Amino acid sequence: MSLEKYNDKRDFNKTKEPIGKKGKNKKKLIFVVQHHLARKDHYDLRLEWNGVLKSWAVPKGPSYNPKDKRLAVMVEDHPYTYRNFEGTIPKGEYGGGTVMLFDEGEWIPKYKPDFNKEIKFELKGHRLNGAWTLVPFKDDNWLLIKEGNEPIKNIDITKYDTSIKTGCTMKEIENNKKINKKNVVEGITITNPDKIIFKNPMVNKMDIVSYYQKVADLMLPYLENRIVSVIRAPSGIENDIFFKKHLDNDDAGIGKIKIKSDKGKKEDYYYINSKSALISEVQMNSFEFHIWGSRVEKINNPDMMVIDLDPDEAMSINKVRQGVKDLKTILDEFKLQSFLKTSGGKGYHVVIPFKEKITWKEFRGIANNIAKLMEARWPDKYVANMSKSKRKNKIFIDWQRNIKGSTSVAPYSVRLRKKATVSMPILWSELDKIKPDEITIDKALKRIKRKNPWADFL
Repeated sequence: MSLEKYNDKRDFNKTKEPIGKKGKNKKKLIFVVQHHLARKDHYDLRLEWNGVLKSWAVPKGPSYNPKDKRLAVMVEDHPYTYRNFEGTIPKGEYGGGTVMLFDEGEWIPKYKPDFNKEIKFELKGHRLNGAWTLVPFKDDNWLLIKEGNEPIKNIDITKYDTSIKTGCTMKEIENNKKINKKNVVEGITITNPDKIIFKNPMVNKMDIVSYYQKVADLMLPYLENRIVSVIRAPSGIENDIFFKKHLDNDDAGIGKIKIKSDKGKKEDYYYINSKSALISEVQMNSFEFHIWGSRVEKINNPDMMVIDLDPDEAMSINKVRQGVKDLKTILDEFKLQSFLKTSGGKGYHVVIPFKEKITWKEFRGIANNIAKLMEARWPDKYVANMSKSKRKNKIFIDWQRNIKGSTSVAPYSVRLRKKATVSMPILWSELDKIKPDEITIDKALKRIKRKNPWADFL
């Protein structure tokens, strides 16, 4: 599967497209769809196979209606690195025009594909999902058809007019060639700084970048060198929001570690180890950060336990606060020092640092026992089982964030909720004064000028 044809068609002194080289084999096969506004508007479907991206130009784009048989013209193989390409190909060059990342994810062939014959596969993307078939019928002409017994979804792909990664529209991608220096932070270019992320209150991307710059010194002691998962919102909270465990950020401050999955396969996980890496990830539209309970240098020895008090929807704030106090009573009995933060949602998080070396199995057992003890002591108030049916008029003591591979929202992280809230460390004496979703980005920036409520944590 040569990339010679791809390289021969391009002058890499003029275009910023990646030079054609085979990529590394990955554990999961990726797909990408790029919206390409060239001489003719179309979508490019690319499926990873043997280190390259098998590619089709789809004039009308994919359709969720199984009755639609969309023309897909097979074109030359593209390099694996093309999966991240977004930008403008100069006029006069092959494919001249603007390229926007429309969707990305995993593709799963139903059987080993022969790229001369019908291919059946599943897509697991952010915008495209389910079973699909590519059928060849003449020369390089194929048909892309939605398969499956699932009901027809009335999804119009043209409503998605922004990049899945940067949140930029086609016009903004074209204009981003002109970099405004005031939107360069620590050497990191912040693209689309005026993109509205929250509407009420009005918060744009640059506001969030600025927030993380100011809280970074307080946040990093809890965030750095811990495996991180993020929630991205490239087009704001009212559009596509997606959770990402495996980052696609080449910043030098982003660390990588291989972890064996439950199925025995080693997968790449990532951690942040500098302020610039944090800001770089925010530039990638990662606005909410979730962390493991252990540090990468001691991955099998957790040291940060999080108990999340998750109340039934209709429960009063006073009962929620009493739940936090009851939990603290039990922790005090066992001489476990604990710290309090708002969740940024409907509950509070109680965080317990562990200094002694402990295994994940022991760590999980302690967390489970704390929840069961609360349930046993106050059976009418608390439940240790996550079943929704058992939570009626009770608080779920969520101990399951303390299992290897589970995450909890990092202190000082923005939450992608309607009010632009923050998961904020507070003093125990402030429990009765501050609601779980009360501290917004603006209030958080005022609070960090005060004495650090978690100064003793580390």
